[in-house]
Amino acid sequence: MTRDIQGAFREAADFVNIISQPAGSVSLENRQAIATETVENFRDHINKGFLEYRKSVTEAGSYAITEWTGQGSILKDALDREYIDILGGFGLYSYGIRHPKIVEAVKAQLDRSPQYSQEMLDPLRAKLARVIAKLTPGDIQYGFFANSGTEAVEGAMKLAKFHTGKKGFISMLKGFHGKTLGSLSLMGKTDYRAPLLPLLEGVRHVPFGDADAVERELRYAQSVGDDIAGVVAEPIQGEAGAIVPPDDFWPRLREICDNYGVLLIADEVQTGFGRTGTIFGVDHWDVQPDIMCFGKALGGGVIPMSGFFATPEIWQVMEPNPFMHTTTTGGNPIACASALAALTVMQEEDLPGQAAQKGEYAKKRLNELSEKYPGIIEKVTGKGLLIGMHFTNDEIGYSIASGLFARGVITAGTLTNAKCIRFEPALNIPMELLDEALNRMEDVIKSLPAG
Repeated sequence: MTRDIQGAFREAADFVNIISQPAGSVSLENRQAIATETVENFRDHINKGFLEYRKSVTEAGSYAITEWTGQGSILKDALDREYIDILGGFGLYSYGIRHPKIVEAVKAQLDRSPQYSQEMLDPLRAKLARVIAKLTPGDIQYGFFANSGTEAVEGAMKLAKFHTGKKGFISMLKGFHGKTLGSLSLMGKTDYRAPLLPLLEGVRHVPFGDADAVERELRYAQSVGDDIAGVVAEPIQGEAGAIVPPDDFWPRLREICDNYGVLLIADEVQTGFGRTGTIFGVDHWDVQPDIMCFGKALGGGVIPMSGFFATPEIWQVMEPNPFMHTTTTGGNPIACASALAALTVMQEEDLPGQAAQKGEYAKKRLNELSEKYPGIIEKVTGKGLLIGMHFTNDEIGYSIASGLFARGVITAGTLTNAKCIRFEPALNIPMELLDEALNRMEDVIKSLPAG
């Protein structure tokens, strides 16, 4: 592309002027132009493949679906077309889109300081760390804040290696922990790993939910002198399709890790902060990990936020040189303000309780649809409002997602299981919207041929 410095500045200024106006005051003509140009910009400057993957978005009438504004569980595109959001930003919008209390806290902090000096002590970061230490199970006390879930996992891996002096990890088949090189090494699906091999050495994979397999790998590793720093797992696998392990899995992991002297690391990036019907996923089994990873909902769906926390014993290795692990923007004041407000909303609105109640209702409705229309839904999995709808083949899964989109419902497949689409709405989604989404789901299923 030809360099055009003045043109670049002019385009940036023009768009700042547009987004500085209230969403509803931008003319329809301008919004139509934005929708058209957005497709071109994705094609020419982001990734052509994304447009192919999102065909239902780009082929929506004369103008592509271009995200414009949202509130609660409703998204509007640039042409004012409305969609019920049951995707929840892949777990980002546990509190709904633009929760007023969270937005208000962020705006207030922007008037004070949006970032920190890097030298003075930041009270918001310190307070948020204390609050999370009080929320977490067991002796979790110290933590580090970053911007994304994969950064949290990377930090946890680094801390585990640093504390134990060991290099290896055991993770789960079909597990998802992020796509930076360390977290990608833990991933349990070949598609995203194979093109980038070799990754981090010393990682072994076992079936999720199989505690015997974990113990066997630890025994094998010990017998040949391989050293394992930690066992890493999601309490409930999210991207694999909301897969719930057997009830003895997490308690046995705790026991096995203690017996072999390795750390137990819970990746709560998707399950944390109410999503599965308890504050944390491991709370379903009353298990106390050594290290916990957070992300997605932690930032309240307003500011990106993540973190990893550990016990004082493990964290001691970070104290002699606190600059062993750093970030410029992680745990910034506006992110911490957003997270503190989000935790307040979680408590005030009993979001874990809402997730448990609404999740049971949604699963009951989906199982009824499975019985009413055989050959479409193979099974329904998950806890709370982390629900996987598993279809009998990939084609049906894609047809359901596309059919819902055509009927004004936003959802998506999972990254490690093409036959499954997720049901992961805001935890405070109104029951009437939940019912409407389920009604539209039935409408789509009725339109498909029986298997």
